[in-house]
Amino acid sequence: MSKMDFFGKCKIWGLFICLISQLGQGFYLPGSYPHKHVVGDTLSVKVNSLTSIETEIPFSYYSLPFCKPQEGVKDSAENLGELLMGDRIENSPYRFKMYTNETEIYLCQTKPLSGDEFKLMKKRIDEMYQVNLILDNLPAIRYTRKEGLFLRWTGYPIGIKVQEVYYVFNHLKFTVLVHKYEETNVASVMGTGDAAEIIPTGGKSDSDVPGYMVVGFEVIPCSYQHTAESLKNLKMYSKYPSAIKCDPTTVAMAVKENEPVAFTYEIAFVESDIKWPSRWDAYLKMEGAKVHWFSILNSLMVITFLAGIVLVIFLRTVRRDLTRYEELDKEAQAQMNEELSGWKLVVGDVFRAPSNPSLLCVMVGDGVQILGMSVVTILFAALGFMSPASRGTLITGMLFSYMILGIAAGYVAVRMWRTIFCGDHKGWVSVSWRVACFFPGIAFLILTTLNFLLWGSHSTGAIPFSLFVILILLWFCISVPLTLVGGYFGAKAPHIEYPVRTNQIPREIPAQKYPSWLLVLGAGTLPFGTLFIELFFIMSSIWMGRVYYVFGFLFIVLVLLVVVCAEVSLVLTYMHLCVEDWKWWWKSFFASGSVAIYIFLYSVNYLIFDLKSLSGPVSATLYLGYSLFMVLAIMLATGTIGFLSSFWFVHYLFSSVKLD
Repeated sequence: MSKMDFFGKCKIWGLFICLISQLGQGFYLPGSYPHKHVVGDTLSVKVNSLTSIETEIPFSYYSLPFCKPQEGVKDSAENLGELLMGDRIENSPYRFKMYTNETEIYLCQTKPLSGDEFKLMKKRIDEMYQVNLILDNLPAIRYTRKEGLFLRWTGYPIGIKVQEVYYVFNHLKFTVLVHKYEETNVASVMGTGDAAEIIPTGGKSDSDVPGYMVVGFEVIPCSYQHTAESLKNLKMYSKYPSAIKCDPTTVAMAVKENEPVAFTYEIAFVESDIKWPSRWDAYLKMEGAKVHWFSILNSLMVITFLAGIVLVIFLRTVRRDLTRYEELDKEAQAQMNEELSGWKLVVGDVFRAPSNPSLLCVMVGDGVQILGMSVVTILFAALGFMSPASRGTLITGMLFSYMILGIAAGYVAVRMWRTIFCGDHKGWVSVSWRVACFFPGIAFLILTTLNFLLWGSHSTGAIPFSLFVILILLWFCISVPLTLVGGYFGAKAPHIEYPVRTNQIPREIPAQKYPSWLLVLGAGTLPFGTLFIELFFIMSSIWMGRVYYVFGFLFIVLVLLVVVCAEVSLVLTYMHLCVEDWKWWWKSFFASGSVAIYIFLYSVNYLIFDLKSLSGPVSATLYLGYSLFMVLAIMLATGTIGFLSSFWFVHYLFSSVKLD
């Protein structure tokens, strides 16, 4: 390469980097850029869906008789992931002024509660529903002391039941932690919530105006009994005429039918040493790090044990047999062929096409797609690209990476199809279509059934009909075409040549002392042993409302799981071949895929012992439905790992020795 070419390419790359940097200043993920607020600026609080670990069914904030904003209820900008997760972020009547402390702010008084509103309020309090508030993309956090320990909670309860009387938390004490804005080299950003706008620099520099960033949002809920006299002639945001003492340890505002409820709040700003990049630490504080490391060490022990078995198979058994065979002359080899035993006897049947070959190819293709999606999503999340600060990005990223990886699914499935049928490319379009529709079709059926239950409950977790149309369009306009493209390339790629010929008449499999499928199903305990500890944290984040952000640990566990699945399937395949059982195709798939059975049993155990308070048949059905969906995806991914590793092992084993 000449110097001119080199310098020319450097200039092009320099221009490209400058372009990307300019785009980066104009576009950023929600919550990833600090917002500068000048003293006196209006801060808007948003509300998310009401949630409860008792039912796992989210509801709209305004489904209960709460105060509504003067300008009316408006939805915030939502992405696909937020809608799928049941988040419904809306504006609220709560208004703050930056660094301006205010007390006794009157919000509103509801109309007298009707019989239905009274019953619904009591029901939501019984079901322990939480109110979730958001300020500058930070959820409201609540601290409680229990047995000398400080516990963190996101949101606050609607109310509480004390001796058959229901009380509502109608006075909120807010604390906003702020940090002085530190000027950077890029333009200052000003705004509230997720919105932001660039302030034109002209005249007075932004750096001359003192500004602050929101780095914490805390709430203390109280139940306060307002007097009818004090509420007369008050308008929204008026000063309450008397002092309100917020005591979270006592309750006073009882909820009664045909009586209104008044709401008030107070706000205090506190300057904090917390810097903007660390403001999510309170939510993402990793607990139980030692337990995560124990999980990894436990997995490493399982891997070491299995690796030892694999090493023995390769070095002592296979290599020894091959070395002995290669040292013999032709006459001795012929004599030895007559005395063969074990895996060498099934040489003419080991590559015989399995039963239901198209289904196997489809499941392997879908497994590659799911495994690829998992690796990409967890890796990007571990690198910080899918922070909880950007709600919904994890689900959105999973969805789009899954669709794009349809190319890999179609390619692997069609190439495996051609390999099984010795290069025949007929039917590759049918195989590609099945790959594109098999797992998504089952998922669509499960989610639609669960969605009907959510629709019947009037939950915000129900997917709107418009989103259903969007998902179907994404499926058939992006995922299916990409899978067909992958299938086309798989049909054009050379198939994998078998190292030995297959006899016309299949060899009879000797009777076994025990059913071979029993060993296959039992093999799933080893992969399950590598992930069951991490599985607890994942289940807790999904069903107990905790934030999961230890994706670094999760990525390590995923790598270890892949290794264990490959080793388990490889060992079992060799054991089956040694007892002259040449039907290894499906067994190798389910040897590692059977881990899904144990994960489902663990899910049932979690439901019975950890989610004891989960109430109602709808909640239990939702839990089991989502668990079934998760287990199906895990079975396809882990089964694919086992099958591909066994296929490579069998191909390597029989290509190393020539037997006639």
